[in-house]
Amino acid sequence: MDQTYQRYFEQDGNRYLYYDIAAYLANRGQNVATYPYTIRILLEEALRRASQEPDTQTALDAFADWDNNHDKDVAHQPERVILQDFTGVPALVDLAAMRDAVAAAGGDVDEINPEVPVHLVVDHSVQVDLAGTNDAFDVNVQKEFARNKERYTFLKWAQNSFKNLTVIPPDTGIIHQVNLEYLASVIRSQKQADGTILAFPDTLVGTDSHTTMINGLGVLGWGVGGIEAEASMLGQKSTMPMPTVVGVNLTGRLQPGVTATDLALTLTHLLREHNVVGKFVEFYGQGLATLPLAYRATIANMAPEYGATCGYFPIDDQTLAYLKLTNRSQTLVDLITTYAKQNQLFDDETTQRHYTETDALDLSTVTSSVAGPNRPQDTVRLAEMPHQFDVAATCQPIQ
Repeated sequence: MDQTYQRYFEQDGNRYLYYDIAAYLANRGQNVATYPYTIRILLEEALRRASQEPDTQTALDAFADWDNNHDKDVAHQPERVILQDFTGVPALVDLAAMRDAVAAAGGDVDEINPEVPVHLVVDHSVQVDLAGTNDAFDVNVQKEFARNKERYTFLKWAQNSFKNLTVIPPDTGIIHQVNLEYLASVIRSQKQADGTILAFPDTLVGTDSHTTMINGLGVLGWGVGGIEAEASMLGQKSTMPMPTVVGVNLTGRLQPGVTATDLALTLTHLLREHNVVGKFVEFYGQGLATLPLAYRATIANMAPEYGATCGYFPIDDQTLAYLKLTNRSQTLVDLITTYAKQNQLFDDETTQRHYTETDALDLSTVTSSVAGPNRPQDTVRLAEMPHQFDVAATCQPIQ
C-alpha cells in the first residue's frame, strides 16, 4: 500500500489513519483551500481507493485541475446504501435469487451478501384508515401488517440472513428522518489489521430521489435507480463526469417569521432559473452560520425540484450542534471535529473557493411565500396571494 499520503492523529486513546488530500494537491501545485468541499470528498475517496488498488491511480490525475476536466470520468463507490421498502424489496429479492443460483451450482450461499452497509427503512407502506381517535395508531399498524405480511416476512428473513443489512421496522419514521437523525455518521471509521482506525467521509446513494436531504448534514449523497443501487450494494463503482459545481453565496440573515419552507422555495426558484440540472450545488458564505440544520435539510431535500444532483452544506458548528441534539456520542462528535479540521473538510470562510459557476442570495430578502398552485417548486409571495387566487378562480376549465 502506498503510504505517501497517509497521516495519523490521536483521539480518545485511539490512533486514526486518514489520507491527506492537502498534501496530495500540494505535490501537484494546487491549494486545497480553493477546492469545493464536494470535490474534496470525491478526491479523498479516489486517493484512498488508489492506495488499495494501484491500477486506479491514474484516475487521480483529473483532480489536479478539476474544473478543466469535466470531460473525464470519476469513479464513485459510496460507503453505504439506503433503501426504502418499495424499491428496496426488489433489490433484496435479486440477492435472494443470486443465492438460489449459487445453491443450484453447489456453492456456498453465505458468500452472497452486500459488500457495504445497507439500511432498508420501511416507511412507504403506511396507509391511514382511521384518524382522530385514541386507537387510530394501533388500528392503522394492525392493518398495515395484515396487508404487508408477505413482504414483511421476507424482510425479516433477509435481515436474519444477509450480513451488512439492517432493516428499520415500520412505524419508526420516514427514511430521510431516520437517515438524518440516526444512521448518518458524517465521518466513518474502520479498524485495520494493525489496530489503527481508518477514518473517512460518510457517503451514500439511496433509492429515493430525496436522499439528497442528507447533504444538509455534510454527508454527500443522492438518489439513484435500483440497478445502480444494487451495483453499489455489491461494491461496484459507478462512473460520472467530473462534476460541475455551482457555488451559492448566502449572505445576510432571515427576517423574523420567515420559515425554512420560504427559504427553500426561494432557492428552488433561483436555482431553476440558473439551470443546475445534473450539477453539484454547494452553499457557502457568511449567511451559512445563521442557518440551523433543519433549514439546511429542507433546502437539500429540494435538490430534485431545482434539478441538481445534490445541494451540499459543509461540516461546521451547526453540524456539530445537530449531532449533539440528536444524541450522537461525544466520541463521534470529537472524531468528526478532529478529522474534518485535519483533512480540510471543516468549513473555513476565511478562504475563497473556486466554483465552476456561482450565484447568490441575500437571506434578508426572502419573504413569506406558498408553493403552487400546480407544482411544489413554484413560488407565490404571500403578499401576492389574493391576486393569484383571483386569477386562478377566474380561469376557464380545461375542455
